[in-house]
Amino acid sequence: MFKKILVANRGEIALRIQRACRELGVKAVMVYSEADREAKYVKLAEEAVCIGPAPSPQSYLNMPAIISAAEVTDAEAIHPGYGFLSENADFAERVEKSGFQFIGPTPESIRIMGDKVSAKQAMIKAGVPCVPGSEGELPDDPVQIRRVAKTVGYPVIIKAAGGGGGRGMRVVHTEAALINAVQMTKAEAGAAFGNPAVYMEKFLQNPRHIEIQILCDKHKNGVYLGERDCSMQRRHQKVIEEAPAPGIARKVIDKVGERCIAACKKIGYRGAGTFEFLYEDGEFYFIEMNTRVQVEHPVTELISGIDIVKTQIMVAAGEKLPFTQRDITLRGHAIECRINAEDPYKFVPSPGRITMWHAPGGPGVRVDSHIYTNYFVPPNYDSMIGKIIVHGDTREQALARMRTALLETVVEGINTNIPLHRELLVDAKFMAGGTNIHYLEEWLSRHKR
Repeated sequence: MFKKILVANRGEIALRIQRACRELGVKAVMVYSEADREAKYVKLAEEAVCIGPAPSPQSYLNMPAIISAAEVTDAEAIHPGYGFLSENADFAERVEKSGFQFIGPTPESIRIMGDKVSAKQAMIKAGVPCVPGSEGELPDDPVQIRRVAKTVGYPVIIKAAGGGGGRGMRVVHTEAALINAVQMTKAEAGAAFGNPAVYMEKFLQNPRHIEIQILCDKHKNGVYLGERDCSMQRRHQKVIEEAPAPGIARKVIDKVGERCIAACKKIGYRGAGTFEFLYEDGEFYFIEMNTRVQVEHPVTELISGIDIVKTQIMVAAGEKLPFTQRDITLRGHAIECRINAEDPYKFVPSPGRITMWHAPGGPGVRVDSHIYTNYFVPPNYDSMIGKIIVHGDTREQALARMRTALLETVVEGINTNIPLHRELLVDAKFMAGGTNIHYLEEWLSRHKR
């Protein structure tokens, strides 16, 4: 096991990794920007290093600064968390060439799965079901592009090969709009991701977003920890996640999960990862793989009893997974609400000083958050300030516990999306389970404030 790990992230995930390190008896070095000097995990740190000013390119995306911080503190490994540099193959490569262990997959695996075209090709070879679409990157020839669209059938969606986070995609309903949409998406992809390649898929009309959590070690062992339903989203950004997914048979999940592990073994994958699927009419369609820990990992931890972050660290240190697929038992139901510093209905960010923070409690309630009373939420980063996660024996109990937890939660001084969550948790269709990825946006259009 490592003696010291540098945590190359901020916010609630930095605190989450710090806690996992403490449980493992590993020292955690926390890095921070000037805007995060007062963060809880910095105050709690045994060692902390300022890596630059508030803007991300000068701090959390500054590879030389992060590697220098690891060097001066004698860290042995770097945990990238999620976002920022977590899925950057060049960063993973620089970390390992500098003599540190990257707590995540190999740079090669990140490159294969980070490029949506090569990821899809790898999944097809492994027998993982994929959305019908172009076999690879779209050509420049408009005639060929139209031919592909005609074969796939309208509506289609144009996606950036190097995209992510819901960016770099455009839906096309008619042939007349096709070429312009391809050219615009290429231009946006080149500017946003440094890779102008795009591909085409059939646009599924009313799918759910279902994902499967996997863990693999360096010794070709792998397990899947069931699925999560992340269909409650706005502009491709998840708002509520739950596990397991309501109304999908366990044997169907097991079949897809086994194929995901087979795919991981083929590419020599190590660490934590998530296969994301669209699910419609009883069929799964692979869309992408996230080669990192995800925001919503706690719901899987609560139903599986497995600490995903600790396992990530153990696997990176070369240890074998301490369990096999036969050992995985999923129990009960878990729900997570992302708490954002924003207007609950207009979604305008609301940075500022928190004058009062009261966290919920009670049976089956977990709060992952780095905020505290008098904490200043900086305007420089993502608006998420924490997550409330609940676990119950049944989905109904989990829903009841989340409603209670949201009523108990107090955040004053800034706006948060807690009022939106309180409304969604009593919405009849959400309570019934199985809403599709468009449901929240349709709900918001009906409930305009």
